[in-house]
Amino acid sequence: MVDISVKDVVKSFDLEKKILDGITFQIDTGERVGLLGKNGAGKTTLFRLLTGELEADSGQIVVAAGRRVGLISQIPVYPAGFTVEDVLDSAFERMQTLKAEMDDLTARMSRGESDEVLLRRYGELTARFEALGGYDTGTAKNKVANGLSIGADMRQKLFDQLSGGEKTRVNLGRLILEDTDILLLDEPTNHLDLQATEWLEEYLRKFHGTVVAISHDRYFLDRTVSRVIEVADGKAEFYSGNYSFYAVEKERRYQERMKQYLKEQAKIQQLEKAAEQMHLWAFMGNDALHKRAFSMEKRIERMRTTAKPTKAKKMDARFASREFKGDEVLQLRGVTKAFDDRTLFSDIYLRVEGGERIALIGENGTGKTTLLNMLTGRESCDGGSIRLGPSVKWAYLEQVIHFDHPERNLVDTMLYAKRNITPQSARNRLAAYQFQGEDVFKSVSVLSGGELSRLRLCMLMDEEINFLILDEPTNHLDIASREWIEEAVEAFDGTLLFVSHDRYFINRFATRIWELSDGTITDYPMGFVQYRAQKAAEPKPEPAMPVKKGDTRQPRGNRSQQATRRQLTICESGIAKLERELAQLDEAMAANACDAGKLNELFTQKQETETRLEQEMARWEELSMALEES
Repeated sequence: MVDISVKDVVKSFDLEKKILDGITFQIDTGERVGLLGKNGAGKTTLFRLLTGELEADSGQIVVAAGRRVGLISQIPVYPAGFTVEDVLDSAFERMQTLKAEMDDLTARMSRGESDEVLLRRYGELTARFEALGGYDTGTAKNKVANGLSIGADMRQKLFDQLSGGEKTRVNLGRLILEDTDILLLDEPTNHLDLQATEWLEEYLRKFHGTVVAISHDRYFLDRTVSRVIEVADGKAEFYSGNYSFYAVEKERRYQERMKQYLKEQAKIQQLEKAAEQMHLWAFMGNDALHKRAFSMEKRIERMRTTAKPTKAKKMDARFASREFKGDEVLQLRGVTKAFDDRTLFSDIYLRVEGGERIALIGENGTGKTTLLNMLTGRESCDGGSIRLGPSVKWAYLEQVIHFDHPERNLVDTMLYAKRNITPQSARNRLAAYQFQGEDVFKSVSVLSGGELSRLRLCMLMDEEINFLILDEPTNHLDIASREWIEEAVEAFDGTLLFVSHDRYFINRFATRIWELSDGTITDYPMGFVQYRAQKAAEPKPEPAMPVKKGDTRQPRGNRSQQATRRQLTICESGIAKLERELAQLDEAMAANACDAGKLNELFTQKQETETRLEQEMARWEELSMALEES
């Protein structure tokens, strides 16, 4: 069954450019689709067309009858005084309507009414209410709120008082709680920490409806989508796989098109040379050759069908590094920080040496940005001390980019910040960061989040530094811009400390993990894959089995329970082994990123291993349920 059908859709916002130019595709029920394309390609416009917020200039958009569409993009406006709890409860409006009618019928029956129509209606309502999960709304709400880190305190706050990221999380929770058939997710992981992102991935894995996601999170795309639709030049191109498959296949198609183009150009050059020679011979007395030459030239024009394939132009810039002298870059001694009556962390002792690449990770609100602000002197310690090495020169790319004079244009901003450069040099530097033409005269105040990050990086990379501090460097950036930053960071030979929820970025750069949790920092001297494997292997506390008073023996259960426990243990060992295999495949894919053939082979192996892991996980759930019921 087709859930979404888009045929020959055209949409423009001005007369000169069509953002969608005859785009056509369809999405079947239950598909997981990633909608990719550079910023401004028309992905969000397409979502707004699907929800009816916009109308197409021409073409046809059809959503299957009776299918409920939920969109997480723009934050809805709720009535004044609505708390987070009220917003989450608004997901159950249909159930609340049913409950109100059921209560009315119950009151009538308690007054002695008992006609057949009333009883039948009450039975129908009860069945629908139960099918929609009306008796379990509290459990479902708590499960979703816990998964998205929406704590009890936040649930009592007014929705209007939340930050943009918190509003996004709450709205995502409301959408999940609704009885939705088609989920449209527009950058759902932008304001989620690692724990919440992984919870969302697990939820989507079990979700039975259709999912269409716009995302620049490559890990998220790899784990949640099985098909990619790329929007480029107003059209759609299709890839039958996740992001890793898309990246390999896109490069293969580019090389194939370039090969075809070069072959065609070589043939055209050959024919042009022959036609030119025929014209020359015709002028020497053989007029009949003119006709043959003209015929050949018409053939050449018919052959000019393949446009030269192009790639997105990469930004060509690198951090200017400064030589580091000495071993110690940074030392934290007994560092403590609290706000009001809440302690973020206390008694932290850490040491950083030259050349290390450290990822600081943890849930939102644990104090990661506060710690970076303390390292750069923007916040003070409540206790302990922070010391930088004497030859350390740092640069900090903050999460929220701020310019003191947003009314200035880009060129003036560069000139005021770098007084030793000329206007032409400033324009050249800006051009290297894809600010070209009239864009350099735009006011800083009108730049998007991604453009602000690019402008700040343009200014930072001109400084000679040996310690780079980044706070969510890939936020608001499309995949091409993220890859450019990764290349710039790869070329930087100094010390790196960064906060990020982008698992692709962490996996590529981190040689050491600082996990901020429960008021302390746990130091893992290893990469991200090894860190994840170690975390998975850490024993989790199990609830104590109830034991009768006076009985000191561990309850063994019957033979059936013992056999189920043995099978459960074997299943858990199998799951751990498959997770280790996936971790090894991830490492192998990272090591063979430039070998398309090997990467494709490893990707196939990873898909097979993931399928086996899902089967083992399903078996583990069945055994666990059987053990609980026995």
